[in-house]
Amino acid sequence: MTRLAPGDPAPPFVLPTADGTSVSSAELRHRRAVVYFYPAAGTPGCTAQACDFRDNLGSLSAAGYAVVGISPDAPEDLARFRDEQSLPFPLLADRDHAVHEAYGTWGEKTVDDRRVIGTIRSTFVLDEDGRVAHALYDVPARGHVAELRRLLGAEEPAQR
Repeated sequence: MTRLAPGDPAPPFVLPTADGTSVSSAELRHRRAVVYFYPAAGTPGCTAQACDFRDNLGSLSAAGYAVVGISPDAPEDLARFRDEQSLPFPLLADRDHAVHEAYGTWGEKTVDDRRVIGTIRSTFVLDEDGRVAHALYDVPARGHVAELRRLLGAEEPAQR
């Protein structure tokens, strides 16, 4: 599996949102963005992670970062997840996991002592030129956003 590194061009994508519209990587150009990949909407770890991004969006936005979440879920599942958790950032559906594969976030992992194929929880920070500034693979569901904020200098108090 190929993994991205700082300085690499971010792989392009166009993916459907929870609303049935689409978001493209081209729309993220000329701004800094946090693109995070998570396994499944509504699961405990993914809910904790999404709510952590939600609760810290103010400080990330103030530091100049947009946030986008990507999972292999269907748009209708993303809409339900977004509404249940009041998530104010786009959730994108990568049903065939092609974007996951391009970012190196689809592969073998261990879940409950079993080897499975699926999303490797990962976060990418993209710069204004569409290049990878940080590629963080195998991140924890809980506590990761605080580490990310420190890395990005977005350590203002969490806002909601």
